[in-house]
Amino acid sequence: MKSNKIPATSKLVAKFDQQLMDILREDLRSFKAKNQFLGINKQEAAKHRLSAA
Repeated sequence: MKSNKIPATSKLVAKFDQQLMDILREDLRSFKAKNQFLGINKQEAAKHRLSAA
């Protein structure tokens, strides 16, 4: 007798994976929104270091 646990488990894992990806994407969007000027400041600092040298 075969069991249907494998397809159900697979569906559960796929659903969990999708939900996790959605959460991670939202967190990344929030992080980028909060830190959008951080990368610009680093780039500006690098330009000033290069021009001073």
